[in-house]
Parts: sequence; C-alpha cells; structure tokens
Amino acid sequence: MTTTTSSLTTRIVIGMVSGILLGFLLQQLMPNGSDFTIPLGFFEISVRGLFVDGIFEVGGQIFVASLKMLVVPLVFVSLICGTCSLKDTSKLGRIGGKAIGLYLITTAIAISFAMSMAMLLSPGEGVNMTSNSTFVAKEAPSLAQVLIQMFPSNPFAAFAQGNMLQVIIFALLFGIAIALSGQPGERIAALFEDLNVVIMRLVTILMNLAPYGVFCLLASLFTDLDIATIKNLGMYFGVVFVALIVHATVTYPVILKLLTGLNPVIFIKKMRDAVLFAFSTASSNATIPVTMETATKKIGVNNSIASFTVPLGATINMDGTAIMQGVATVFIAQVFNVDLSISDFLMVILTATLASIGTAGVPGVGLIMLAMVLEQVGLPVEGIAMIIGVDRLLDMTRTAVNVTGDCMVTTVVAKSENQLNKDIFEDEDAGKKIEEIDFHHLNENK
Repeated sequence: MTTTTSSLTTRIVIGMVSGILLGFLLQQLMPNGSDFTIPLGFFEISVRGLFVDGIFEVGGQIFVASLKMLVVPLVFVSLICGTCSLKDTSKLGRIGGKAIGLYLITTAIAISFAMSMAMLLSPGEGVNMTSNSTFVAKEAPSLAQVLIQMFPSNPFAAFAQGNMLQVIIFALLFGIAIALSGQPGERIAALFEDLNVVIMRLVTILMNLAPYGVFCLLASLFTDLDIATIKNLGMYFGVVFVALIVHATVTYPVILKLLTGLNPVIFIKKMRDAVLFAFSTASSNATIPVTMETATKKIGVNNSIASFTVPLGATINMDGTAIMQGVATVFIAQVFNVDLSISDFLMVILTATLASIGTAGVPGVGLIMLAMVLEQVGLPVEGIAMIIGVDRLLDMTRTAVNVTGDCMVTTVVAKSENQLNKDIFEDEDAGKKIEEIDFHHLNENK
C-alpha cells in the first residue's frame, strides 16, 4: 500500500466525511442514546453495542492512544538532537524568548478579536436559557507553582505521566550535557539521531493508518452529538467558529507575511494534514508527532528549532481557547444582563493571556481558564454549564487553530534564526517521499 501526501490528505478527508455522515445516520436511527437492533435468525445485533460503543469507540481510542504513545519519545529524542546541534547553548534562551513572546502576542490578538466580534454581533442578547447541568471549576495552580513543577524531581515519572513541560526541561538539560561531553557525547548524540529517524518513520506509519482512526472517532462522536443544543446556541457557536476560522486564515498569514516575507498560501496548504489530525483528535499534544513532521519535512524548519517550539506551543499556545473565552465571556455577560466596562475587557484579555501559561498541562484547561476569567470580572461561573454542550465540536476546531499557530510561530522563529530551508518551503512535493510506505515490501522503504 503506497500513499503520497496528496492521496493521504484525500483519504483522511474521505474518512472524516464518511464518519460524520454515518454518525448522523446512526443518530436518526438511535435518537437520544437509544439502540437499534438488527434481527439475524435467532440472534439480534445491537448497532450501538457492536458499532458505536464497540468497533468505532475501540478503533478511535486506539488511534488516539497510538499518537499519544509517540509524543514523549518523539519530543525527548528530537529535542535532545536539536539541543546537541546548537553550537551556542545561549541560543536556547533567544529561541525560547521569541517563541513565548509570539505565542502570548497571538493569544492576546485572538481574545481581543473574539471579544470585538461578540460585542458587535451580541450572541447572548435575548437568550433565555436554563440548564440542568452544573459546572464546578477545578482549582487552577498559581503561576509560581507551575514554574516549580516545570522541573522534574523524577524524570521517569514525567515520562510516564506525559508532563510535557518537565520532559522539555529534562531533554534540554540532557542535550546540553551531551554537547559538553566531548567524544562520549558525540557517540550518544549519534545514537539519538538514529533514534529520531526511526521514531519519525513510526509517525509516518501511523499517518498512513489515520483515515481509519479518523473515521472511527467522528462516527462515534456524531452519533451522540446533541444537535438541539447547537441549534439553541447557534449564535454563540457561529461567532466562535467564524472567529476561529478568521484567526487561522487571516491573522496567522498576515503575521507570517509581515515577519518573514514567506507566501502564506503555501504555508496554509502545507498545514492540511496536521489540521485534519488536530480536528479529529481535539488534542494538540496527540498531534505533536504530525506537527513536528509538518514543520521539519514540509515547511523546512530545522529540527533544532522545531523540537523546542512545537512541544512548547502545544503546551502553552491557547489561541483557540482564548477565542472561545472571549466570546463566552461576552455571551454569558449578555445572558445574565451584566454590563462589562473597558477595564473588565482589559482584565479579561490580560487574565486569559497570562493563564495560557499558568494553566499549562492541566486537564480541562479551556474551561478552567474560562472559570478564572469569569471570576476576575464578577460573572457567574455557572454560566459555563450552558455552553458545555457545544464545546466538544468547538474544541476540535480550536485545536486545529492552535496547531496552525504552533507551526506559524515555529516558522517565524526559524526564519529569524536562519534555520529555515526556503527550498523545502517552496517545494509543493516536500515531505511526499518520506510519507510513501509500501507495507508489502518493507525493505524497499529504506
């Protein structure tokens, strides 16, 4: 089975569309979580039990688990390789400063734009909704606690728990130590370079299996998606969705063009596979392997940059979440008839931007950050319960936006450090050869 970049994208799209259509069909057959049985002689086959909760659920979760399986080894090995290749270790501080600065700036732009749209379109005016669900905000750690927890007391525990900030810190220190160890360090570095090639090949294998995983994930999701809730929150859903699309297709390309002079159309085209993965999995961390391959093999970013900025972005870049927070804050204020002042708006922007780092790595980070923002401006946190019903679909979209932002910032930083191969960036077929795998003749893939 040989695939190419274009056919892979096509197959993933086919998997997505087929999964969505089948999910809607099954929803008509099994409304409100009911079941549908098919008589087969003396037996009856449960469609929900066999397919929705069986094949689709198992297939989708195995696919996501397989992607997550690669995240820690890929980040650790790739970051060590990148750190070892740096001639000047002080360059890490410069790269980190640029990346974090750009991530915070794009987050501030995102939430400012989202709140402006929400104020203009007023999605919450005239909404008289009640919700039977409740939302209890988890306590977010302080920024000081996050900084302390960035440094692992047990690196193996960090690997096992998937704590990306701790893995990044340990990999950076380990890579610097290798670079300072002379010939022994060179031998270890060569081993990690070989490991990096093997792991990236494993990423390619999973990418070729992605259409089936995507199909299972979306078929399961759309079977039980509450369409009535989306209709009730249609204005809110529409404002968030449009803001996300505009940020990804206008804000990012404009920043890329202004800071690098590169063609943003080429950049957007090369993001297709990573965006589809992000949308399907709704997890920036799970998409790291694909994002890394996109940045290095298709866009042309040197591994010394991408190995640091991509996992960092997946951890702290919250542009999509910031957009949701901006619209949700205005929406909830309008629903409860609370007037927000200019100082309140500025507080929302500041809180959400800083919280993108302060709540990094916390489960349910989007809703935790929104709870923090609402509390800062005196809005009822219970209002979050109204929008939980449509958050899953929006979460998929904002993850795709976050991944696009990760690659945009990575490209900008690489260009500023002269670590971007422009020939690869401008080559439409870049990365195509490495994605070709013949599973029937493994030796021919070398």
